[in-house]
Amino acid sequence: MEYSQELIDKTYNYKTISNRDKIDRLLEIDSNQYTNLGSDSTKTQKEIVKKNSRYIYKTIKKIDESTGKLLLEHQD
Repeated sequence: MEYSQELIDKTYNYKTISNRDKIDRLLEIDSNQYTNLGSDSTKTQKEIVKKNSRYIYKTIKKIDESTGKLLLEHQD
C-alpha cells in the first residue's frame, strides 16, 4: 500500500480522537511503509518512503512539539 500526504493530513485533522491516538496512527503508517520496503525496492521508492516519513514527523511536531522535534533530529 502506498501512503500519501492526504492520508497523513486526514489523520491529523480527525476531531474525534485524542492527540496521543493521532500520533500512534501516524507512527503506525510510518512503520508500515518501512516494513513494506524490500530488498527489491527501487531507490525512488525508498526516497518516497523517507519523504513521507519526514512529513509524518513534521505533522507529529504540530501535535507534540518535543516528540516531533526528537523524531526529526534522529531521522537518518
